[in-house]
Amino acid sequence: MPFQIIRNDITKVKADAIVNTANPNVAIGASVDCAIYKAAGEDELLAARAEIGRLEPGEVGITPAFKLGAKYIIHVSGPWWRGGDHGEADLLRVCYDKSLELAYEHRCKSIAFPLLATGTYGFPKRLGIEIAVEAFTRFLEGHEMEIFLVVFGERSVKISGELGEEVRSYIDDDYVAETLEEEYRSERPRERRRIEASYEESSYEASEREDEVYGAPLMSSISAAGAASHRKPNLFASKKAQSLDDALKSMYTDSFEKHLQQLINKKGLKNSEVYAAANISKQYFSKLLKGQVKPSKEKVLALAVGLRLNMDEAVDFLRLAGYAFSPVSQTDIVVEYFIRHEDYNVMKIDIVLFDYGLDSLSG
Repeated sequence: MPFQIIRNDITKVKADAIVNTANPNVAIGASVDCAIYKAAGEDELLAARAEIGRLEPGEVGITPAFKLGAKYIIHVSGPWWRGGDHGEADLLRVCYDKSLELAYEHRCKSIAFPLLATGTYGFPKRLGIEIAVEAFTRFLEGHEMEIFLVVFGERSVKISGELGEEVRSYIDDDYVAETLEEEYRSERPRERRRIEASYEESSYEASEREDEVYGAPLMSSISAAGAASHRKPNLFASKKAQSLDDALKSMYTDSFEKHLQQLINKKGLKNSEVYAAANISKQYFSKLLKGQVKPSKEKVLALAVGLRLNMDEAVDFLRLAGYAFSPVSQTDIVVEYFIRHEDYNVMKIDIVLFDYGLDSLSG
């Protein structure tokens, strides 16, 4: 995956470049800056840093990583938060953009960032996340590189800030309990009708009745003729006949990639915009469009976000792939929150999922 979050000491991360929030002066700072100097070798790194000189806010420089597992250290002079009226956000954007471009110029295939300026420098975490995600997404539309966001600290440490709290209020216990109760009420009579039908009808008639009870087939792309043939009793009579799984897979690959491309065209999006926002690699996305892979539910959710679908469109999109939103899945509800708020970026969703201890959509 192009972007992922890891909980680690940044001095131990195996990446071509690691980004350090550096002291503007040629001096060893505190916290992570100090840890990086100690791990790399203080004398060697300080001598290399002296060749760069003073770094004004928004400026970056690069040195060898010496004893670290990385090839390079990119030194960033981040802006202090002074209320937001002094160009702080623009300076932070420049820090991310210049760091990524510098890594690309040095042919790095991977880069590890802390969440810049949200600690000692005082940036609001939500704004810091917005700026980081925008920079990463924009860069990945035109470049291929692994980007790691490194979180250092206890598992209780949250990085999503007020964004995570807003999502938390959306998926509180009352919401889940209410949804479960509603689903339980709707499922009971349907199950009772299904059982009664099984006693009163022959197996073929029961199959017809079940279609009436449950509604249309899951795969909306199945033709009426295909659906009828699916109900024929002799479908599996021959050993050479396709298994149900193979049949569904065939129907899926004949339709999903076409529907995906149609949605991209309908939305007026570029392929690069979709796979970058969905945090899917260009290679994997290409295979999807060729029908060479069947995406997991997480990948389909990511694509729904990258395609900027509304909830009705997202529900249909998942159904086409053989999946559905679950009212008891916190991951699904987090995704639903972002879709309903028209906040279409999987990286940001993954940051919230990370804080909740849930698997990312990109995993």
